[in-house]
Amino acid sequence: MSKNINVALIGNPNTGKTSVFNQLTGLKQKVGNYPGITVEKKEGICKLPRGVKAHILDLPGTYSLNTTSLDESLVVELLLNKNDKDYPDVAVVISDVENLKRNLLLFTQIKDLKIPTILVINMADRMDRKGISLDVPAMEKKLDTKIALVSTRKNTGIDRIKELIADYKNVSSKPLLDPARISPAYFERLKKTFPQNDLYKLWLVITQDVNFMPIEKKRIKDATDFSTKSKDELKKLQHKETVLRYQLINNILKDTYKVDFLAAKGLRASLDKILTHKIFGYLIFFAILLLIFQAIFEWSSYPMDFIDENFALAAEWIKATLPPGVFTDLLAEGIVAGIGGIVIFIPQIAFLFLFISLLEESGYMSRVVFLMDRLMRPFGLSGKSVVPLISGNACAIPAIMATRTIENWKERLITILVTPFTTCSARLPVYLILIALVIPEGSILGLSYQALTLMLLYLIGFGMALFSAMVLNKMLKIKSRSVFMVEMPTYRLPLLKNVVYTVIEKTKSFVWGAGKIILAISIILWFLGSNGYSDDFQNAETIVTERIQNEGLSTYSKNYIQNNIASQRENALAKGIAPNSIEDSLRTLREELTERAVAQEIASYKLEHSYIGQAGKAFEPLVKPLGYDWKIGIAVLTSFAAREVFVGTLATIYSVGSDEEETIKKRMAAELDENGKPLFNLASGISLMLFYAFAMQCMSTLAIVKRETNSWKWPMIQLGFMSVFAYLIALLAYQILI
Repeated sequence: MSKNINVALIGNPNTGKTSVFNQLTGLKQKVGNYPGITVEKKEGICKLPRGVKAHILDLPGTYSLNTTSLDESLVVELLLNKNDKDYPDVAVVISDVENLKRNLLLFTQIKDLKIPTILVINMADRMDRKGISLDVPAMEKKLDTKIALVSTRKNTGIDRIKELIADYKNVSSKPLLDPARISPAYFERLKKTFPQNDLYKLWLVITQDVNFMPIEKKRIKDATDFSTKSKDELKKLQHKETVLRYQLINNILKDTYKVDFLAAKGLRASLDKILTHKIFGYLIFFAILLLIFQAIFEWSSYPMDFIDENFALAAEWIKATLPPGVFTDLLAEGIVAGIGGIVIFIPQIAFLFLFISLLEESGYMSRVVFLMDRLMRPFGLSGKSVVPLISGNACAIPAIMATRTIENWKERLITILVTPFTTCSARLPVYLILIALVIPEGSILGLSYQALTLMLLYLIGFGMALFSAMVLNKMLKIKSRSVFMVEMPTYRLPLLKNVVYTVIEKTKSFVWGAGKIILAISIILWFLGSNGYSDDFQNAETIVTERIQNEGLSTYSKNYIQNNIASQRENALAKGIAPNSIEDSLRTLREELTERAVAQEIASYKLEHSYIGQAGKAFEPLVKPLGYDWKIGIAVLTSFAAREVFVGTLATIYSVGSDEEETIKKRMAAELDENGKPLFNLASGISLMLFYAFAMQCMSTLAIVKRETNSWKWPMIQLGFMSVFAYLIALLAYQILI
């Protein structure tokens, strides 16, 4: 075969469509046990028998071809546009064995488009447990198609799908329902007016917001011998079509699909009563979140310390091994320090995605969506808004794209505008390093103060999203009316393979996406911090040496030397070393520490008068009322590229000219303000965390908002409001706590 076979994977939400896609293509796409995962076409290649290749499209989940949202329209537009390069040679409809009746509605519609259509019945491993029996040969005959019985959990039936796709030319494309039965008189007139066009495709062109047929809607409206119907009349006919299709489906399933209703169903109902309870449901969800944040801090502390210390050792090894020079400084102070500032957070990011994946895979996330609908309605949002808001805890970009499942434009726009308030994974490195610096390590009722602080930041972000939604709902004069519907999947043990795929792919995406930006910014920052044009920069060594001779070392350097000497004396005495020997060795240590302190003060002075220091000093008056110095100001500016760049920027700035074998956390903890007090204290730390909780510090998010709203108006309003609001809240917090 000279060309690839185009295959469209289509199905209702939550039927395991993306799992089948992963099995066919080997691509590790996002898989979750709640609706709304796929919001764009995903593509992959599948190798078929006899050397044939199939180009697989994973299309957004849709309940029928009677579209109500943008993601569903994507499916209809492709199926009606034969000129599209992705127009399918064969459609593969994925269904769920427990919801086969509902899934077959979409199957019959696609088959009536005269596209060869294969039916995949997924989750076959649940048939025995649910008392379900299928007569597959009889069902194939009645549906006039080929059927593959599949379990992606058990990895069975995938080869059968490949065989059927390869043999798609022998799959019937004969329609199941005569569209004229919907309204004989209307369809007779339609056939006479447009004799060259397929009736059912014409019907979809008329009723859906698509325009990809050879015949245009304008021609339909302008036809003199054809009277169009009102929207209400067309809705009634669509309802009649649905009734006719379900009559057909019931007749088919009557003899081919049996369910033993004595099979146990009590556990799911009992769990739902508890997990969706109007009081206990929220308490359970809150408790689960607390446990997640506690685990993120407790479990990840050891690998984080290991990574942090080894990056510090790597930088030191580079300086000690390679010859002194620009390239060595670039590696040690720019690249290693910058990337190390992000890699350290891999364990916590991985644990976050692990828990999110477990909640999705188990089916609990759908219960959360249903539960939160009660909370969302007073704020002008639908329950479907919860999916983007929860997805925003991973990343705002796919979360905003997920709003395509929201039919109502007003609710969709409000959701788009408020989603960036939710705490995405890019904020996590900022929160974690600041919490570790300014929040004590104590605990209450077994929960650490640090975990509770992180939990509070998540709640603040979500609360601000709801408050903003309420304000926008009152301000936007857009009439709206919508009905919330969410599918409650059965509870399942999370599939290890899907969980591992999610954790690896999401963590890798975070590291590579952030890493490229951080690497580029780290190199630029290192150059700006290592060079300068002023006389102060060029003569830094002379200026600092003279100042030390006249005024002595800085308070920080003196304390640093005294603390080290006191520690060494205490250790030596504990080992029983003679006092005279101790003083001799301490005298040598004092000389080494003094020499190191002088070098460090020279490096610090050069950094302050470098290009980046000059820029930071110019920017400092704006951020000083928030408790930040010029270094933090630079980090805030660069983090507009991506929030997580904040930590990488500070890691690079603090590493420039540093000979200390210290981790980024230790360097930040050692930073002093102009009064000789720790720069990162409770007031400045809380101010910074609140700034990042509310600020729009992400160019990519702005770009996706522009694309989804088709205007720069909304992202600019979003950027302006969030930036000003974040600044004012951070200012207020610092001034109160200082």
